[in-house]
Amino acid sequence: MGVDLKKIPLFEGVPEGDLGKLAERTVTRSYPKQAIIVSEGDESDSLFLILAGRVKIYLADEHGKELILAIKGPGQYFGEMVLDEEPRSATVMTLEPAQFAVLSRADFKSFLLEHPAVSLEVIQNLIRVARGLNRSVRNLAMLDVYGRVARTLLDLAVERDGKMVIPERLTQKDIAARVGASREMINRVLRDLTIGGYVSVEGGRITINKAPPARW
Repeated sequence: MGVDLKKIPLFEGVPEGDLGKLAERTVTRSYPKQAIIVSEGDESDSLFLILAGRVKIYLADEHGKELILAIKGPGQYFGEMVLDEEPRSATVMTLEPAQFAVLSRADFKSFLLEHPAVSLEVIQNLIRVARGLNRSVRNLAMLDVYGRVARTLLDLAVERDGKMVIPERLTQKDIAARVGASREMINRVLRDLTIGGYVSVEGGRITINKAPPARW
């Protein structure tokens, strides 16, 4: 018996009967926290639909230094680049116990051919990824560390009860991996932002009290 795919936004509008047939072709897999799901350079053979838990998608060098590309959670997916049959372009690791519905490349391709609206959504997602990478390259090339940290915090923040908060708990190491800087530099930037009243940090939760200036 397959999983219920109706909660995956990617398949919004797909007839329930078609979703049921697709679900029957998935394999459900569960992983503990900090499990490597795919590694950069692995053979690309399947799409992963996230049913529970969160993962980080990142690049790492031979010294273990990381650059986080994205954090994804329930209802999202990764591995759509399986369509070009090239090796995996990034590593994916669980941030907490997680469960996935795994779909083979052949089944994913045949489903896309039968459902143009889903194909369009996948294309639009890939465009969003490409635009995000363009912004990241621009930030790395044109902004100093302070500017990259400020931009990242603003991008991650959402409004809750009239305040701009970052939902996920971010360590200094997490932020460093997102902006390509050392943890010590992140510590200095966050300290300055806190002293200036721009952010508050409590229990790993960051609240943006006012927009940081473009330049420090």
